[in-house]
Amino acid sequence: MCDMGISAALLATGASSAAAAGGAAAAGGAAASALTIGQALQIAGTVAAVGGSLYGGIQSNNIAKANAAAIGRQKQETAVLNSVEDQRTRQKFQGQIAQQRAELAARGIDLGSPTAIFLGQSAAEEMAFASSSVRQTGQAQVAELSDQQRMLRAQGRQSLFKGGLSAAGSLLTAAPDLWPELT
Repeated sequence: MCDMGISAALLATGASSAAAAGGAAAAGGAAASALTIGQALQIAGTVAAVGGSLYGGIQSNNIAKANAAAIGRQKQETAVLNSVEDQRTRQKFQGQIAQQRAELAARGIDLGSPTAIFLGQSAAEEMAFASSSVRQTGQAQVAELSDQQRMLRAQGRQSLFKGGLSAAGSLLTAAPDLWPELT
């Protein structure tokens, strides 16, 4: 928001400078120091180039920030969905373990017997493995989204920097023509 204010102020300053230059050219047509229409247009073009470069960099940065925020929301949704999937996986295994216990009891097998205990432990290990797999997949997705977020933020900062450098380059390129007394 501050970026937009800076751009607007810069463009307004450039527009008023160009208008003043145009007015000076019209008022002081005979004076040697008065700006010509060509000089006024050159100033206006330089201001537009500088302002456009800055504005483009700011807009690219704002877009990158918005995309990074969208990925942040996607990260949160992925974490929630992963948690739900983990919970469902555990419930499914717990249901199967309960069914296995019921079948063993229906067959008359003592649930404290080594076979029943081994089957229960095996089922619990499978449940833990499946749950861990679901969680690790979700963590990998969240980590990838975090990397994308960091990349977008870096691209936004780079665009802002590039816009500033481009604006400075435009101004420095036009400086000898705008201020010939400096050369």
